[in-house]
Amino acid sequence: MPGHLATTTLNLTTGPAERILDLTGACEDFLARTAEGGDGLLNIFVPHATAGIAIIETGAGSDDDLLSALHSLLPADDRWQHRHGSPGHGRDHVLPALVPPHATLPVIGGRLELGTWQSVCLVDTNKDNPERTVRLSFLG
Repeated sequence: MPGHLATTTLNLTTGPAERILDLTGACEDFLARTAEGGDGLLNIFVPHATAGIAIIETGAGSDDDLLSALHSLLPADDRWQHRHGSPGHGRDHVLPALVPPHATLPVIGGRLELGTWQSVCLVDTNKDNPERTVRLSFLG
């Protein structure tokens, strides 16, 4: 039986500050239109060299904790070989090695299968690029 594939693109403005943006609602809306109540996989991909996708809790401080942890691991200073852009921008290019630019999640009965406190989030520490594209693909 051939599979069903649907893809959409989200065009997002993250602004001039580091940000974690919750994409869960957009993922659920996409699945409501395309999954037809079936089972499959949702792939979330951000085609940028300075952003990632994380599955984390939001709204209770975990998103701010993640940004703080990234500041500790990847300081915005002049240690980076990659030096164009704002000071410390080289760290933004290391981010996807720690927060990958993709995630693949199960879809059961047309619904995203997340834990109680889990959300799908875009992690963007790059202050130089406020426009982001995220691709959602459902394979059922």
